[in-house]
Amino acid sequence: MSASKRIPKIPFWAQIVAGLVLGVLLGWLARSQDIGWLKETLTQVGGIFVQLLKLAVAPLVFFAILVSITNLRKVNNAARLAAQTLVWFMITSLIAVAIGLGIGLITNPGAGTGLTPADGKAPESQGSWIDFLTGIVPTDVITPFTELNVLQIVFMAAVAGIAALKLGEKAQPILNLSESVLELLQKALWWVIRLAPIGTAGLIGKAIVTYGWDLVGKYATFTADVYIGCALVLFGVYPLLLALVAKVNPLQFFKGAWPAIQLAFVSRSSVGTMPVTQRVTERLGVPKEYASFAVPFGATTKMDGCAAIYPALAAIFIAQIFDVQLGIKEYLLIAFVSVIGSAATAGLTGATVMLTLTLSTLGLPLEGVGLLMAIDPILDMIRTATNVAGQALVPVVVSAREKILDLDKYASASASPIDDREPVAVGAEEKVAVAA
Repeated sequence: MSASKRIPKIPFWAQIVAGLVLGVLLGWLARSQDIGWLKETLTQVGGIFVQLLKLAVAPLVFFAILVSITNLRKVNNAARLAAQTLVWFMITSLIAVAIGLGIGLITNPGAGTGLTPADGKAPESQGSWIDFLTGIVPTDVITPFTELNVLQIVFMAAVAGIAALKLGEKAQPILNLSESVLELLQKALWWVIRLAPIGTAGLIGKAIVTYGWDLVGKYATFTADVYIGCALVLFGVYPLLLALVAKVNPLQFFKGAWPAIQLAFVSRSSVGTMPVTQRVTERLGVPKEYASFAVPFGATTKMDGCAAIYPALAAIFIAQIFDVQLGIKEYLLIAFVSVIGSAATAGLTGATVMLTLTLSTLGLPLEGVGLLMAIDPILDMIRTATNVAGQALVPVVVSAREKILDLDKYASASASPIDDREPVAVGAEEKVAVAA
């Protein structure tokens, strides 16, 4: 009997859960017993895992966006698909921000915390509308990659992709090279993704060592609000859209998309999860050519957790701490910022830029951001899981509405781990027809 038959393969989700439990235990042990070397080890393990994910972000985003735009030439009525994708991004963001505002108004998360304005401090970096609008265009082609400015990288990739479409056959050598580089980056990122159980142990352990359980008490209502809001969107709004708009089985969606959702929860990076998100979207029956456009686009702009639910709740929380009254105008501004400014989050770990953009628009003190930084890693896990679920959901909804969703593949999608040997979207030649 071979070794592979004697030793059962542990499912990836079980490895993640094991890493989560181990991280909690090691973090508690390191904090309670004040074990310095264990604290440092957990910090380094978690930091290295996040750094490895970030290492691939800049080139991955550039080539994924470039290839996805050029792949649209293989899709009939591509403009219609792109427009439908953008519309549903906006619709789901509006629903998510409305839920965030509703929960915040009901629970008053800033009341009774014991926190005061003196506990906060202004962040080192912040977002503003001027920076957002002028910051899209880079001053050179190197800085966006070295400083990891994802928004500028997306801009350059979009320009390069559109230029390649205009050049036609002359650009084919560049496209072939771009597709090869993208496959190479995805292969390397798969190796990092396989380390997620170890990274989970480090990240969770580090959070417990750094913040402990006492911190959660002050932010209990706010933390519960964020998790409840994300859960309502994830397990309430999304299933309703699948059942009523796409007219497909919502349980099957979660079964197929689960590998991406669980990795997003651990990694806290939409862009780092993007290869898995694209694979599960294709396994759910979305045509490869359309998925290769919609998923990278969503990974950099579609943020229901980070850019809708969270800033809505955070604005209410900070306003209550600083004793600032919010009215209908402010709530409408929150909704506007959530829909229009969500690209500022850029699919990276954390949502500080989006939060500062919201606060500055409302005229709220930016020192309020400092009140939330300590608890942010705990909140970011569920926010990113919600982001990624939405990034897979919208292509399914649009494909179903346009009658290009492969219902047989959707019905047979499983929660089995995504294999890096599965075929990727680049290089496919068949056309995708959109119903008139």
